[in-house]
Amino acid sequence: MLAGDTLSLLPLERLPPLPPKRQGLWRAPALLGICALLAACGHGQGQTVDVAVIGAPASLFAAPASPPAAASADQHLLQHLLLSATREGLVAFDEEGKIVPAIADRWIVADDGQSFIFRLRDGTWPDGAGLTGDSVRQALHAAIEAARKGPLAGDLAMITDVRAMAGRVVEIRLTQPMPDFLQLLAQPELGVMHHGKGTGPMLLHREGDAAVLVPIAPEKRGAPAVEGWADMAHDLRLRALPADAALAELAAGHVQVVLGGGFADLPRLRARALDQRQLRLDPVSGLFGLAVADTGGLLATPQLREAIAMAIDRDSLATTIAPAGWAASSRVLPTGLGSESLATAERWSDIDLDGRRTLALRRIALWAGAAHQHPVLRIALPEGPGADLLFDRLSNDLADVEVGAQRVGMDQPADLRLVDEVAPYARLSWFFSRLSCRVRGPGCAPQADALAQQAALAADPASARALYGEAGRQLAEANVFIPFGPPIRWSAVAGGTTGFAINRIAVHPLLPLAIRPR
Repeated sequence: MLAGDTLSLLPLERLPPLPPKRQGLWRAPALLGICALLAACGHGQGQTVDVAVIGAPASLFAAPASPPAAASADQHLLQHLLLSATREGLVAFDEEGKIVPAIADRWIVADDGQSFIFRLRDGTWPDGAGLTGDSVRQALHAAIEAARKGPLAGDLAMITDVRAMAGRVVEIRLTQPMPDFLQLLAQPELGVMHHGKGTGPMLLHREGDAAVLVPIAPEKRGAPAVEGWADMAHDLRLRALPADAALAELAAGHVQVVLGGGFADLPRLRARALDQRQLRLDPVSGLFGLAVADTGGLLATPQLREAIAMAIDRDSLATTIAPAGWAASSRVLPTGLGSESLATAERWSDIDLDGRRTLALRRIALWAGAAHQHPVLRIALPEGPGADLLFDRLSNDLADVEVGAQRVGMDQPADLRLVDEVAPYARLSWFFSRLSCRVRGPGCAPQADALAQQAALAADPASARALYGEAGRQLAEANVFIPFGPPIRWSAVAGGTTGFAINRIAVHPLLPLAIRPR
């Protein structure tokens, strides 16, 4: 029985140990057990791994945005990378996006999935205080309360209690079973602090405009020592750079990895003729489209908002801004997330583009005639050549239904605002939370919002599925979000680099990149 398997409730003293052949992998940080098994790990002392993250250089040491939802995409990624490296929670992600132990070295799931019981690893907090069930309970409670202000709020509502049990044991109880609860706990926002210091696997210090992260020896963190650690663990230098500069550094061999690529900078790859073997595309899910930011004027009714959504040529959008293989979609919510009633076909699949635009033009003309004005929509987009192409495509599509388009910055008043967010785990509740009235303000669907909140607190999975199904229908009919398809996320990796893997949540922790086998 491995950590994370579902067991019936056992007395705490009978929590099962990990099988000896897996203990190095599960108890030490991600990849360290693998390196220990290889025995020949090591890459020479004194070498530094250089990583660039696409973003404004000033954002690397910027204070966290308040509230968290206000962070820009590059700030969000940088905060996640630094938090994951310096402040871990009960569990963490490895480079493949899989769950590995962190403060907790094993766990069981009981009470039909509504109780998660974690045995904490040996060791202490950074100040030497004992790593006890009660101290971790307090730290975890503080992290949960802080995270309730951000994107995880909807799913955190399912936590009914965090309690310390005998010795180094913590239990978390839920309102209903949540199969991917460990993915929620592994989010960087739920990393814990003790007297202002985290327990992450790396130490951080500033070196000019770079963040230097130093791996901490496993035995200093309460994990078994790894033979040859000093030879295979390297400092990692992290810098935030504009996309062109980051790719130039990669081409010159000055950095080994570029993280944080999105649709806005994708054309830069084509312009640089990047070796396709260096490009890594994460097969992510999430929200990528236009959220209604102002429900006045042309966007005052669901029917008018639907007219705008119908006018967009998504097939042309795919060929204009996306990599090969990207699938455009008109669905607000993706399928396969646990509610059969949401597994519907693409919207307007029985009407071709010309037919959709004819219907849209009729609705818009009626509004324009009554309002005695030519409609113009302000569209908030980020900077970048990919965003330039997106605006050109949208303005041409809107012109075909007699609507003007004006581009504005992401921090300016707008009628439609781009949403480009990766889902951190496969749960409907995350999608509803990010499109909720709490996050989107007046450009939301209150009825769908209320139903989704009821679903999150439902006593049984069947009730939750039914509520989510109806919430999804209400959200689609409200037309407050105009989807394009899944988000686009890419990285660029030099040949021979280890510790990097694409995954469905675009999580690329820094520690595995700093562990270099020969």
